[in-house]
Amino acid sequence: MTPLDPGAATPPAPVALYDAEFAADPHTAYERMRRVFGPLVPVELAPGIPATLVIGFHQARRILNDPLHFPADPRIWQQDVPENCPVRPMMEWRPNALRSSGTEHARYRAANTASLQAVDQHELRALVEKVASGAIDGFRARGHADLLTQYAWPIAFHVLSALLGCPDEIGRRIAEGMAKIFEAEAETAAQGNEMLGQAIAELVALRRRYPGDDVTSRLLAHTARLDDVEMLHQLVTLYGAGIEPLTNLISNTVLKILTDEHFSAGLHAGQPVRDALDTVLYTDPPMANYCISYPPYPIDVEGVLLPAHQPVVISMAACNNDPAVTGGVTEGQLAGNRAHLSWSIGAHTCPARTHAYLIAETAVTWLLDALPELDLACPVSELAWRPGPFHRALEALPVRFPAVV
Repeated sequence: MTPLDPGAATPPAPVALYDAEFAADPHTAYERMRRVFGPLVPVELAPGIPATLVIGFHQARRILNDPLHFPADPRIWQQDVPENCPVRPMMEWRPNALRSSGTEHARYRAANTASLQAVDQHELRALVEKVASGAIDGFRARGHADLLTQYAWPIAFHVLSALLGCPDEIGRRIAEGMAKIFEAEAETAAQGNEMLGQAIAELVALRRRYPGDDVTSRLLAHTARLDDVEMLHQLVTLYGAGIEPLTNLISNTVLKILTDEHFSAGLHAGQPVRDALDTVLYTDPPMANYCISYPPYPIDVEGVLLPAHQPVVISMAACNNDPAVTGGVTEGQLAGNRAHLSWSIGAHTCPARTHAYLIAETAVTWLLDALPELDLACPVSELAWRPGPFHRALEALPVRFPAVV
């Protein structure tokens, strides 16, 4: 009898979001959750770390648009959470826009938004094309590649490092630290958090001494007057949103195109890559469960009492696919539909979504133009998904193609 068995004699146990079974087939788990619990589901993000997972679209919109009752500040929650908790680095308080409310949130967000808006979109596209071309040159003569590690990740890494004015040596340590945090395993998450902090501190010190035309330098020069600690945590957010999720967005979109006849046929007919991107963001976003808030007191949401200071996690993947709003819409009808929650909404809407769209679309388009006979190198059933409560991430994306000398 499974924890989600509606015929169980005792109340069903919280759903574990951290195990391999959930990672392998989350959408089946969401369907079971909906039958057993409705739109608000008791879950565990890690062993002994309870939370409420919101899988109803309308309930999620209410919460995301109500930062007064659902603030993002976790400081009271984390008082009782061990330092070695594997999900703590992804959830703990940091002096940045993601984990702040009120005037401090406004101050941090203004600095981030201004620094990102100054990025030239034409230069960004040219940068992505240059990095993508170099990545493809590294494997095109072999006739096979792992697009996750040899294409998607290098693009996310090198492009973000360039935008932030970060030398590769520092950037590699930042990326490795962030990857360890996303894995949500106790020992590696703690190591990753320490590695991340040290490397970003070096980047901040470097750009204070030698400012340039980059996001880090613009943050330092902003009228918000961010100190070194605040700078560190703004950059943690930018790296957290800019490497792992972007890598997975590129990889998951390529996978969708290679395995879905609607898109593989449509590309030859001139269907834009943007349609595949939108479908992935709608049906299977790379940040599947996040947008965490912490109610300051017990709050009733449609008859369910959400505990004070316990995480409320929005499942963008489940909410986007809520039958209450999708009705009979099929994947093929989602092209161009961007009414999803994958960039969040409300006060914490992603300020870099335009940049992420451009990077991912350019990367996927460049790959398919360079290697038009690309194909998956194994049955889709053999692909493995990395465990973790927050992301939707492949372990590898092996492909084959005619070698090009």
